[in-house]
Amino acid sequence: MTNYSGEQDFVHGKPEKIGVLLCNLGTPDAPTAKAVRRYLGEFLSDPRVVELPRFLWLAILHGIILRVRPRRSAVSYGEVWTNEGSPLMAISKRQREAVASALEEALPGRTEVVLAMRYGSPSVRSGLRKLRDLNARKIIVLPLYPQYASATTGSVLDAVTRELATWRWVPSLRFINDYFAETRYLEALAHSVREHWATHGEGEHLLMSFHGTPKDSLKAGDPYHCQCLATGRALSERLALASDRWSLGFQSRFGWNEWLQPYTEATLRELAQSGVRKVDVICPGFSADCLETLEEIAMRYSAAFVAAGGESLRYIPALNDRKEHVEALTDLVLKNLAGWSLADPTWNSELDEQDRRTSAARAAMLIEKI
Repeated sequence: MTNYSGEQDFVHGKPEKIGVLLCNLGTPDAPTAKAVRRYLGEFLSDPRVVELPRFLWLAILHGIILRVRPRRSAVSYGEVWTNEGSPLMAISKRQREAVASALEEALPGRTEVVLAMRYGSPSVRSGLRKLRDLNARKIIVLPLYPQYASATTGSVLDAVTRELATWRWVPSLRFINDYFAETRYLEALAHSVREHWATHGEGEHLLMSFHGTPKDSLKAGDPYHCQCLATGRALSERLALASDRWSLGFQSRFGWNEWLQPYTEATLRELAQSGVRKVDVICPGFSADCLETLEEIAMRYSAAFVAAGGESLRYIPALNDRKEHVEALTDLVLKNLAGWSLADPTWNSELDEQDRRTSAARAAMLIEKI
């Protein structure tokens, strides 16, 4: 017999909420080989992330990669770790608090915002269960990836549906696939670049670096590459950049297969060798700064650019918890709430607490009679 999970001694008639699950990739709990091994083990075991025959890949993963890579990666994480812990986690917590505050102001008492990580803690499972405990019967899932990729956004949907398939009362669900074309997101990016230029001066070239994916995913129909290019074009237009003043690259290649090109590091070397002395780099696909932006771009790729003849690489921080970013995310949630607020009778301000208690008592009586 299949058992579906629910709340213990559920009280019928409770006011319902709308839940918002903000989800990012994840991070190790500490900059140690043990913590990194645990995190990478979960991350790289996901068939959405590495699309190789499972028996072959798992043998490589556990026989080679998880024996070697965690020690090296732990050193890199140590380079960016803060007093608050992982930059990604600290920033994500601030994003959650800011979006929750903005939604509370727009819809007092109606929403609950919970943070989840696809890998590591807090998990998608725990986030959804927390929303259930808060009586969220309608849930919006917002993966914090502006551009859709099977390995990121698609994997979040896998985790969400896998958990909800075990629930007795499955909530109404809305899933935000992407937001690369959202005006407020693009304006937030442009504002961050202009602000950086106002403080540090304008570089000779702006490089937009996105996380890479295997080229085979593009051939298989993944829209990620197209959405990255669309983001790059839209941002360059808002900044009024001539075609020779900006370019786009892909970073964080993993494995031996060909990935989306041009590669960011190779592009930076070419720019330096062509005479560009100062380059600005922004990573529009990262909603929060993390290892890939703070260590890979701002440290390693910066050193590679200088070694190739450049003078300085100035990294433009991710949108993080900037006011414009929080407003863009909040607006995205509100647009996807359309219809729900009017459809739920528990949001009727004239329904007082006595009515709620009466409804709950009536439900309890019916249960006793069954």
